[in-house]
Amino acid sequence: MPELTTNLYFGPWYRRSPFFEATRRAGCKAYDIYNKMYLPAEYDDATVEYKALDEGVTLWDVGVERTVQVSGPDADRLIDMVTCRDLTKCAVKQGKYMLVTAPDGGIVNDPVLLHVDEGVWWMQLADSDAGLYTLGVLSQTGLEAEVSYPDVHPVQVQGPLSGRTLAKLVGEAIYDLRYYWCERFAIRDIPVLISRTGWSAVPGFEVNLLDGSRGDELWDAILDAGEEFGIRPIAPNEARRIEAGIFNYGSDITLADTPFHVMGLERLVEEQDGDYIGKGALERIRHEGVDRKLVGIELTASAPLEGITRTWPAFHAGREVGRVTAAVWSPGLARNIGYVRVPIDLAAPGTHIDVESEHGHMDGTTATIPFVDPRKERPARPLRAVAD
Repeated sequence: MPELTTNLYFGPWYRRSPFFEATRRAGCKAYDIYNKMYLPAEYDDATVEYKALDEGVTLWDVGVERTVQVSGPDADRLIDMVTCRDLTKCAVKQGKYMLVTAPDGGIVNDPVLLHVDEGVWWMQLADSDAGLYTLGVLSQTGLEAEVSYPDVHPVQVQGPLSGRTLAKLVGEAIYDLRYYWCERFAIRDIPVLISRTGWSAVPGFEVNLLDGSRGDELWDAILDAGEEFGIRPIAPNEARRIEAGIFNYGSDITLADTPFHVMGLERLVEEQDGDYIGKGALERIRHEGVDRKLVGIELTASAPLEGITRTWPAFHAGREVGRVTAAVWSPGLARNIGYVRVPIDLAAPGTHIDVESEHGHMDGTTATIPFVDPRKERPARPLRAVAD
């Protein structure tokens, strides 16, 4: 990411994850503020971290993914009300990439959802107040359910050697965990719930600590297990997530966007008999279409881009038509890539876009999202095959 020009003050008004002090000892150089918490943003050069993620095993403090629990006799109905996904088909221990929807179809948040037990669901949030939103919905329904913030704190163990690392801690059962499913384990008698999910679209897991007092113990246990594989703590990697078509809530997608305004999210507006918040608006938009779309962009720049500190204006035929919301150098693709929001008539791949950035003028071309592995075959493949 671009070099920081100011210091981040560590004050008591922002939450710290159970792994925060461990990240400082590991040499974290910069933090972001996310969900009113400190998120590690940089340990080493982004290309070095990308290589470790792509080829080995990495450890991330993502305690900022605040876990919101929906539980109780009517929990299934409540959670199904706040999303356009049909959760009547979501089994216990299964997960879903979820869109929380507003009455007008706007995206309130896009958490990973885990159906951890009968009548118990976890939304692991992107940066938003989706927990308070769900609590507000509950207050108007009369349903018998509870919305709470449990003692749950995720770290991600990501990379092709992540399975071998965790197998040393929980046994061969880790290889039986399917993509977007979860299971309870113990790591050195520390209770955890592990899901086969992650913000990287490489083989990986999220290890949810279920006792916030034991963050250092869990962090050190994972580092010890991964030592022979060269494990290293890293920050969420911008290049890898953009290659894979993963979005950042608040910049790439906002409350002003519906799933039909974002390439690839249309599939999550599932046709279903049940009602949910925003269903009428989304079915109307499905029929009428949208005026704009977030799509990919490939950029010609004089040097590899380190990231984006603000959205950049995008032009076509001399007229400003939209904004670039993300841009970064992709080591895997050896080119600069990102996302751009453009009118629907310019959204087809191959459209020329001029961009005025903080680094000067760039030529761009619209592209399909994701840039790689559209079927998510890499993170979903059998882990033993990855390990071998």
